[in-house]
Amino acid sequence: MKRIFTTAILVTFSLMISLSQESGKQWLNINYGGNDKEYHNLDIYLPNTDKPSYKAIVIIYGSAWFGNNMKQFTFDAFGKQILESGFAVVSINHRSSSDAAYPAQINDVKAAIRFIRANADKYNIDESFIGITGFSSGGHLASLAGATNNVKEYTINETTVDIEGSVGEYTSFSSTVNAVVDWFGPIDMALMDNCKGPKEGDSPEAALIRGNPADNLDMIAMLNPITFLDRRDPKFLVIHGDADNVVPHCQSELFADALKENGLLTEFISVPEGQHGPVTFNDSTLKKMTNFFLNEAAIQAQPGRR
Repeated sequence: MKRIFTTAILVTFSLMISLSQESGKQWLNINYGGNDKEYHNLDIYLPNTDKPSYKAIVIIYGSAWFGNNMKQFTFDAFGKQILESGFAVVSINHRSSSDAAYPAQINDVKAAIRFIRANADKYNIDESFIGITGFSSGGHLASLAGATNNVKEYTINETTVDIEGSVGEYTSFSSTVNAVVDWFGPIDMALMDNCKGPKEGDSPEAALIRGNPADNLDMIAMLNPITFLDRRDPKFLVIHGDADNVVPHCQSELFADALKENGLLTEFISVPEGQHGPVTFNDSTLKKMTNFFLNEAAIQAQPGRR
């Protein structure tokens, strides 16, 4: 199963044009976890312009949560477009489901964001706006990060999960994000079988929680960004191809409906004939992403705005 999903992700991007990235200053393999683990490394890229600081976008790879060292892969996917729009790009690794069960993955994402805020001056980051995006499982983690702004831990029945975690040295800093773009991320793991029910057996979400989803519905709910949504959360842009055969398109339909109910949905883009990457990633949707971040950054920079 691991090989199948990893291959699907790699095939997705083998069909994209390889881009020669041009950035300004960059820092590679910075450890945000306070240890020597590769899965706690991140890269920072600044635009090739002369400014004292840049608002930032965190980007997260898709791997069905099986990957722990694919940050360069994410940057190659859409880092250039984000850089060219004027944002700093922060591409992060995180622990895989083999390294640790959930919530380790969202703990890592939040630790990376805290690290960025704590070291903003050192890396020329304007911490007043930190957006986040990712594709596939990275889209799930990006969405979860946005939905759990200011959530430290959460309890459902007898299950309590430490969402924030204590990875790294900067636990007093905020892990909140200001805007989210979700590229075809799985959302409700209880409905991964074409939104009719959970997938049985050897699924990526089973590996993530170390158990059968159907037998662990409280923990599965803890994976679901919809569980945590409220009107104080950031705005979202959701993009999904209607021919996706890896993550059902209905996952994003459910998510978009929940976001709309909470006043958080800017737009849901359903890409005709879009697959799990091919066709869905195109000039128009990439431009939609960068324009969304630019618009949100401008809105939030206005006096009196969040």
